Amino acid sequence: MPSKKCPSILILCSLDQSLISFRLDMIKSFIANGYKVFAGAPNFKDNTSQTLSDLGVVTVEFPLQRTGLNPWKDLMSVLKIRNIIIKNEIDLLFPYTIKPVIYGSLAGRFTNTPVISLITGLGFTFSKSSIKARVLQKVTEVLYKIALSKNNAIIFQNSDDVALFRKKGILNKNQNTQIVDGSGIHLERYPFRENNKVSDKIIFVFVARLIREKGADLFMDAAQKLKTEFPKAEFHIIGNIDNSPSSISPNRLSELNERKIITYHGFKKNVENYLTNSDVFVLPTYYREGIPRSILEALSIGMPIITTNTPGCKETVLRNENGILVEPKQLNELILGIRFFLENPASIGPMGNRSRKLAEERFNVDIINDMILKIINNNL
Repeated sequence: MPSKKCPSILILCSLDQSLISFRLDMIKSFIANGYKVFAGAPNFKDNTSQTLSDLGVVTVEFPLQRTGLNPWKDLMSVLKIRNIIIKNEIDLLFPYTIKPVIYGSLAGRFTNTPVISLITGLGFTFSKSSIKARVLQKVTEVLYKIALSKNNAIIFQNSDDVALFRKKGILNKNQNTQIVDGSGIHLERYPFRENNKVSDKIIFVFVARLIREKGADLFMDAAQKLKTEFPKAEFHIIGNIDNSPSSISPNRLSELNERKIITYHGFKKNVENYLTNSDVFVLPTYYREGIPRSILEALSIGMPIITTNTPGCKETVLRNENGILVEPKQLNELILGIRFFLENPASIGPMGNRSRKLAEERFNVDIINDMILKIINNNL
């Protein structure tokens, strides 16, 4: 258990808003269990800093080039994190996402500070969807191997990522690895709703960054194929148009929206309202997910899931109980999965009920945070 001197934890991330969107319950859990929490990110927005400060969290900024590799700038990031650790007498470092994990782990080694890193998914770099991704993967593998070698523990969100890291020699057989089921979901924030669907007006919803690897194009292709045969079906898309090379075509999105094949909502903060008013959640991703937060939200609300048989996604579906798994990049399988619910609307209610039960039993944020706390307590 934490000592009376109130040990300090520095959480490092690459985007300040993720501390609110994905880690707020974890931060509250740390504070409730007697830890002094510091949160580090580049370029804090005022509202994020205020929300964290109101909880008693100390926010600290460090420079970070979120994309690309620049040795000088990367070294400056490591040195700044090192200085933050020394100045604030940090007892334990808790970084997540690729660059904070790598740079934070190195800074922890330079200061003899225990590090527990969280691998939240391997993302674009390990998707192998382009030459750039393959080159970045090789570089990232080397950096991970160097950075993680002295960590007290490495937490993963699915067993496939652990196996991949071991296969590639990033981890040695003696390193302490742990698995937690994603970031967890606050069940009360995404309350269950009964859905006894019997009509043929089925609403399918896709929530993600609008890049190819997330399956946005596949979802639109499926909608285009099925809309003629099932004119009452609705296909909704929520998310930002990404400015990355993998971004889907804004023109195609607008065209399908104007033709009422899909309904595009843009980015929305109140996603739970849209999920509550939809029937089936669809995420045909082939991005290397940890466990997608969007699927956890849909599980909690009580929605059947259609997603891919890939690491991080397959953990959220019990085949033929709460949803359907399709192979990645397989449009015909995705169409068959969607068609199943169009032809069997009565299955939506029972499958949605099973989704909620799965959220309660496995993905409840309290369960996840208790697991993380146990790992931290055992390494301080």
